[in-house]
Amino acid sequence: MSSPELSKKVFALNTGHTVPAIGLGTWQSKPGEVEKAVEAALRSGYRHIDTAAAYGNEAEVGAGIRASGVPRAEIFLTTKLHNQWHTRVSEALGQSLQKLQTTYVDLYLIHWPCATDPNDSTKVVPDWDYVQTWVEMQKLLETGKVKSIGVSNFGISHLERLLHHPSCRVAPAVNQIELHPNRPSPKLVAYNTAKGIHSTAYSCLGSTGSPLYQNQALLDLAQAKGRSVQQVLIRWGLQKGWSVIPKSVNADRIRDNLAVDGWELTGGEMAAIDAIPQRFKVCDGSFLPPVMHDKIFYGDDE
Repeated sequence: MSSPELSKKVFALNTGHTVPAIGLGTWQSKPGEVEKAVEAALRSGYRHIDTAAAYGNEAEVGAGIRASGVPRAEIFLTTKLHNQWHTRVSEALGQSLQKLQTTYVDLYLIHWPCATDPNDSTKVVPDWDYVQTWVEMQKLLETGKVKSIGVSNFGISHLERLLHHPSCRVAPAVNQIELHPNRPSPKLVAYNTAKGIHSTAYSCLGSTGSPLYQNQALLDLAQAKGRSVQQVLIRWGLQKGWSVIPKSVNADRIRDNLAVDGWELTGGEMAAIDAIPQRFKVCDGSFLPPVMHDKIFYGDDE
């Protein structure tokens, strides 16, 4: 797979729009750091910025976009519906747009297939689930305030139910899921692809304090390629066919994460990464209502 300009690659969505292959993730970025990180990313050449209402940093993301000087029309902006706003989708989007200081987002995602009580995050909303939320999400497409809609943290079971429900008129454009060598989820990725749903990888580097940085197979491969482990992980994900949103607030690392052009991983090197046996999940849903845990993770992704 030779691609000298992989850093500028875009993936086609089922809506007719495209998403840049590499974006900046902002989950777990500390307050006061996000604005500068977004500005640095856009000035370095990134054109996809990912945020969420739950991250509490949409206002900083918007400020970083404005500070960068990059025209809004050149930026693919993703944000997500907070679990406690499933019954108020339009209102939630309005709040996100206000914080981001933009009139539209390129992609709006249901963050989790879980509608939690607005007044008590340990409880779920009775008689409401993500299928009803999707009905409200579909209505947003008529407003011009979103270009594409999708989901995040949805498994095969969730998507099967959603796609086969009579109310589903529009298939999700994207399923944003945790993807890295210790969480490759091949069955889920294959399902997404078969249904025309693009996969975006969050925590593609294994998140803060990632054990992947100490994995000997990755260290040896990075040394042989003259690259960092982070660059190898990003290149692996891109060659797998999904977009990646590595998170960093360090301007140098943000720039380095974009250095994926002019080299590639061979079939053997890809297979060696695929063969890494360890498994772990960064985002285990422990913050969700206890009653939902078995309904979120079915173990059907591998």
